[in-house]
Amino acid sequence: MTAPTTVRIGRWRVLASARGALVPLGLLGCALTIVFATLGSGPLPVSPAELIDTVLRRTDEFDFVVWEIGLPRACVAVLVGAGLGAAGALVQALTRNPLGSPDVIGFDSGAAVGALLAMLVIGLGERQQAAAFAIAGGAVAAAAVFVLSSGARDVGYRIILIGIGIGALLDSVSAYLLTRSTVRESMNATRWLVGSLNSSDWVDVAVAGAGLLILLPAALVVGRQLRVVLLGPEVASALGVRLGLVTAATLTVSVGLSAVAVMAAGPISFVALAAPQLALRMVGGRRAPVVLASAAMGATLLAASDLIGSRAFGDTDLPVGVITGGVGGIYLAWLLSREWRRRA
Repeated sequence: MTAPTTVRIGRWRVLASARGALVPLGLLGCALTIVFATLGSGPLPVSPAELIDTVLRRTDEFDFVVWEIGLPRACVAVLVGAGLGAAGALVQALTRNPLGSPDVIGFDSGAAVGALLAMLVIGLGERQQAAAFAIAGGAVAAAAVFVLSSGARDVGYRIILIGIGIGALLDSVSAYLLTRSTVRESMNATRWLVGSLNSSDWVDVAVAGAGLLILLPAALVVGRQLRVVLLGPEVASALGVRLGLVTAATLTVSVGLSAVAVMAAGPISFVALAAPQLALRMVGGRRAPVVLASAAMGATLLAASDLIGSRAFGDTDLPVGVITGGVGGIYLAWLLSREWRRRA
């Protein structure tokens, strides 16, 4: 593996390596290839030449299939997957634990409760209208985790334990809200809670894209500080890192990325858990978080899951959350078994 070198960009000095730069580009290429395959297949298949002509606006014969249905869904898959991958990389680095991810420690549950309150209690019919409530719900969950874990010697371990408990509590609140709603409202909300890209449109693309444009650079900045935190809290404090401030910034950015993803596609599970670990193994070394590689891996995983869910079961178009949940459950069982054997 090529050793990292220090690259100076203005006043900033950044650790970089050829492999660390090539892996995100390669994963992004894989994600775009999967998107191309998804757009070209389906009930109304479009040939590669016709697809390129439609995207480049050389013909309008397939505008409805590509521009109105396929392309918004594919763009949301890539953007949401990238946001979840980046959020997972930050939380896993902060907790120094591969089990740390926004969906495991309750951030997604908080965002889901906020969105459900907006849709089922206040009566906001559109997901975009529930954006502020989703972000507020995730923020409340993160604030509770931060307050309850502050002062602990091993903040990362305590964040995971407290987050799992808060997530379980918030899931029960979601279940209560569903039982108090009408059958139609409950069915629509349940379909959204599974995590689905089926009704994605260009508004979702704009919201997810704007959120990622703002929060991904912030994730890169926070990631620089987390490299020092990975050395241990005592070492980080000795080197001048303000652990409370870094923890708060990490949780804030992670909640923002998670809330944007929940708002655009629902609470999609396990992408934030698996993407950083897979990206780290591809990049090599132990200098986490690999934010860009994790974002590219998340985009690839979610695009591939959407392709499987929409094409592998005939006429049945499964929500993407069903695919990520099934594959992610197997991955989580393997990860837990691996961690148990390592500690034994």
